[in-house]
Amino acid sequence: MAEQEAGSEERKHYFVSVQAGQILEDPQAAAYELEIIMNENEHTKLRELFDELSSMDEAEMFHFSHSPFGSASDGEINAGYDQLIERIYRQLYEFGTDTTKQHIESMQFF
Repeated sequence: MAEQEAGSEERKHYFVSVQAGQILEDPQAAAYELEIIMNENEHTKLRELFDELSSMDEAEMFHFSHSPFGSASDGEINAGYDQLIERIYRQLYEFGTDTTKQHIESMQFF
């Protein structure tokens, strides 16, 4: 059990495309924007945020395709989306390489 816990703390390099919602181990597998270093537990948490973002996108499409005059305003929907994107970028900043941190800082996101 102790070996398993120690193994989950091992930090690895990952390559992230926020637009595609991808976290890759192989930088050659697809285009990516940012490089981060994190352990398995941190990877799982970031993956969950990307899954939540994907679900939100699908829910918005469903909402507007079935009810173009729905009760939720664009502002309300966008606010939730913006908050989730900010949470993702905060995690990317926390685990980012120096280059990644500089890139996120240049975006003046937070």
